[in-house]
Amino acid sequence: MTATTTAPPRAVPHGAGAPRAAAVDLTGTGTLLRFVLRRDRVRLAVWTGSVTALYAYFVTALSALYTTAEERQSRAALMGSPVSTLMGGPGYGLDDYTIGAMLSNELIGWVAIAVALLGVLQVVRTTRAEEESGRAELVRAGAVGRHAPAAAAFLAVLIADVAIGLLSAAVMVGGGLAVADSLAVGLATTLVGVVFAAVGVVVAQLTEHARAATGLGVAVLGAAYMARALGDMQQTHGSWLSWTSPVGWAQQMRAFVDLRWWPLALHVALVAVLLVVGTLLASRRDVGAGLLATRPGRADAARTLRSPFALAWRQQRVALLWWTLGLGLLWTASGTYVEGVEEMFAEVSRTNPELLALFGGRDQLVGGFVAVMMLFGMLLAAGYGIAAVLRARSEESAGRLEPVLGLPVSRTRWFAAQVGVAALGTAVLAVTTGGTIWLGAVLVGVGDPGPGTFVTAVLVYLPGLAVYLALTAALYAWVPRAAAPLPWVLLTLGFVVGVFGPLLDVPDGVAAVDPFDAVPRVPIEDVTAGPLLALTALAAALAVLAVVGFRRRDLPAV
Repeated sequence: MTATTTAPPRAVPHGAGAPRAAAVDLTGTGTLLRFVLRRDRVRLAVWTGSVTALYAYFVTALSALYTTAEERQSRAALMGSPVSTLMGGPGYGLDDYTIGAMLSNELIGWVAIAVALLGVLQVVRTTRAEEESGRAELVRAGAVGRHAPAAAAFLAVLIADVAIGLLSAAVMVGGGLAVADSLAVGLATTLVGVVFAAVGVVVAQLTEHARAATGLGVAVLGAAYMARALGDMQQTHGSWLSWTSPVGWAQQMRAFVDLRWWPLALHVALVAVLLVVGTLLASRRDVGAGLLATRPGRADAARTLRSPFALAWRQQRVALLWWTLGLGLLWTASGTYVEGVEEMFAEVSRTNPELLALFGGRDQLVGGFVAVMMLFGMLLAAGYGIAAVLRARSEESAGRLEPVLGLPVSRTRWFAAQVGVAALGTAVLAVTTGGTIWLGAVLVGVGDPGPGTFVTAVLVYLPGLAVYLALTAALYAWVPRAAAPLPWVLLTLGFVVGVFGPLLDVPDGVAAVDPFDAVPRVPIEDVTAGPLLALTALAAALAVLAVVGFRRRDLPAV
């Protein structure tokens, strides 16, 4: 009798065995992709429509504003300064500044930030955030491969980016720009977004928490943009540092000036590398775990965490820090323009006097420039405030609110803490805007307007900012599903009315909807108490309405 023995399976180290023998497992990718597209169809459509509308608006508005070569060259003189290079692009085509050259030099970098954020946020939301919530483990219990969730997330962003690229190219061609160059810009827009979707796949493997993964992805984007900006400042048309950035590659195509296609191959190669790295990293970790070790926390909460306000502050402080640093650098750079405002617009005042309406007229260019910069800053501060208030909605939808309210914490106290931290952060950004614009002017030796003017400008905007926050809170309290889109629509209207109202002849009834329309444009307009008191009363009424609504409705309702 012969006995046959089977050797026991070899022990496999934790997290390192199966992936070495198994191929990439994409089982269920198609099903997950359809689910992601269905669930996020509104979100992706808004991103697609917004970027496309930005291209359409840029082409239409600049074509109307700069109708002659002289007018376009006056803008080229402005864009040739180092600060403009830092904020815009490498400066191709400044010697013959066409509308297409303006788009390529000034807009591609900002659109790249938008599509890059879409890539990082969407991929992390669909992968790491799902793992953190525990839903991914339930999905993986079915016929779903290890790599299918990341593949579905990446493909969803790819589809959105392709739509953005094609629609953007279409509106450029419709605006009279060259077909080949328009297609190149659209393709570059698509590939920048795809690169950062692949970045999202990688960072989602590294940490246990979606917030940390998003932070890493945004940090990579910030480094890429600064590499482009500093590289372009080092040398005319960019230095070697510019070529380390995917954002720089898109602008180095020289669209509408001297088109070259080959930089797009760099995007394709980087996407391939990042996807391979992301796949390998995903094969070497457990579901729900990250490859980077998490620092152990305290056994007991610190005393500073034992209140709803402290908890809300801890959740939002990092975002506020990055917003403050980013906007501080932006407005300091913008403040340096105060020194040469009159010279910059000397040619514009002769060739295109209508454009001066944006800055209050020929006799108050410096004050008008400061007023426009303050408006930009306050619109961004309002955007932060809206996002911060909506953080409460995220806490509720994620199921973290009900355990908190199970403690001796009232609804009103928790809600007031969330809105209070958002209001505090918004006020910090408002002060940062005024202070850093003034600092930029001082750095180049300009002492007028003085600090008192900027203090006044910040103070008069606070009631308008309060209206934005209180309205968002009221919508969240009464109609949670409308809390996300409606405040952003109002903010977009405020941008159009505030910046281009004098040129577009916006009806008074439409302009009155904008909370900032009642705010005096310091220093070119006198401050009157009536409109500011009315905004304050409106904000207070909306705040009371928000508290009442939140106390009355069921939880969760989002």
